[in-house]
Amino acid sequence: MNSSVIQLLVLAGIALFLILRLRNVLGAREGFEKPPIQQDRSTSRQTARDFEVIEGGPDPDIVDHVDENSPAAAALAEMKRVDPNFSVSEFLQGARGAYEMILMAFENGDLASIQPYISDDVYEAFDGVVRDREEKGLTIEANFIGVSEMSLKDAEFDSKTNEAELTMKFMSELTYQVWDKAGDVIEGNDTDIKRQKDVWIFARVMGTDDPNWRLVATGE
Repeated sequence: MNSSVIQLLVLAGIALFLILRLRNVLGAREGFEKPPIQQDRSTSRQTARDFEVIEGGPDPDIVDHVDENSPAAAALAEMKRVDPNFSVSEFLQGARGAYEMILMAFENGDLASIQPYISDDVYEAFDGVVRDREEKGLTIEANFIGVSEMSLKDAEFDSKTNEAELTMKFMSELTYQVWDKAGDVIEGNDTDIKRQKDVWIFARVMGTDDPNWRLVATGE
């Protein structure tokens, strides 16, 4: 066998060896790695499903304060639809501050400072009590300690007028003293804590430029 034939056989053997090695490598890689496009599609579908679940779930800003299936929850949802900037949690924070401000202004007889935040009916009722105290010569000193309990009791929404009403329950603590004309204490003292329960209704027309809620009714 001459040298040219031997060289040809050697080259053929080397080529066959390289082909087999290349096939083994490609085969191992294909069996181990998933095609990138399939992985991306799977991830996209999973992300879309997760987004749909979150997007379609209950609104925590509502269900954290009222029952999910209650009429109050439906009313709150309508308020947020008409006024996307409305937040139940932010309203509750504001209601706490408004309660202290209005209550103490009433106790101190300073109704002028709160007139923009109460309805005409509430103003007349408060004013009647203040005038009665003055006629009897009574002096009141009240110190607000804080709100011990607060909850959203009910919510109503009129779709025709876009008027919303939120009913709040407050439990507050304060010290309270009443003096008569002679300067004698006839009620309370400066050490005993008085616990007071109030149910107030705040109202507002949703979707307007005026963001303020007004106190429209009081009770216990």
